[in-house]
Order: sequence, then structure tokens, then C-alpha cells
Amino acid sequence: MMIACRVNGASRRLKVHPMKRVLDVLREDLGLTGTKEGCGEGECGACTVLIDGLPVNSCLVPAAHLDGAEVTTIEALSGEKLHPLQEAFVVHGGAQCGICTPGMIMAALDVPKGASTGEIQEALAGNLCRCTGYEAIYRSVKAGRAGKASRAGRR
Repeated sequence: MMIACRVNGASRRLKVHPMKRVLDVLREDLGLTGTKEGCGEGECGACTVLIDGLPVNSCLVPAAHLDGAEVTTIEALSGEKLHPLQEAFVVHGGAQCGICTPGMIMAALDVPKGASTGEIQEALAGNLCRCTGYEAIYRSVKAGRAGKASRAGRR
């Protein structure tokens, strides 16, 4: 099947099997390996990307759904410098082994500035981390959304 979509702002035309997972299209066909596979069952959120602005588990979405869609992956967030959320995950210890980090950051993009810890927990509810105990992740999201990821602010 031929699909036409936009990935990280670039128009793409791909020939893919319609039931191939979006996760595999991104990693194998497009070389965008920032999106990680954790469980492969939609339970962990490591593979979270935005499709038409909404966070989705890319391991559950067939490639056929990409036709005409806008896809945003973790690679789109940084250019010459890191996105404030990425910087905050580094500064505040939200990233440990790194498997969940891209999915956490993609899910956190819609967290409003000034969100409470409870609101952050709700936004990240579909994302699991087996390393941090979550407090560092919540701190990272709060700082990143506030634009306060300075190294001086590290605890």
C-alpha cells in the first residue's frame, strides 16, 4: 500500500504493508529510532508519538492509518538545542535507562504550564518507567513545561 503522510514536518510517500505497525515504519523504514519499543502491547507508552496532534502508542497503530496523517516523533523536538522538556529530563534526572523517556516527553507535550503533580500524573498515566520512581519524571515535566530546566536548578 502506498501512503502519503507528513513525518516531523516532511512529506513522505512510503510503500508499506497496511498492517505494519507505525512503530516499525518509523524505526525501520524511516530510520527514526528515537521511538522505542517497550512492551509491544500498548501497555508501557515507550512508543508514544503524536498522530494528528494526539499521543498514541505507535505499536498498536497499523501503517494504513498514516495515510494523510501528520506524525511527530521525539526527533522533531530538538534542532540546534534540546527542547525544554528534553533539557529538563537531563537536568532533573527524569531520564535513566532511556527506554521510556521519548514516550514520556511526547506524552508531556500537552501538559499545561503550571500543571499540578496530579495533572502531570494523569497526562503520563499510560507511560511506565521501571527506573526512576516517577518523582524525577514529574519534576522534569514541571520544570520543562515552565521553561526552567537550568542546570543550576537541579536537585
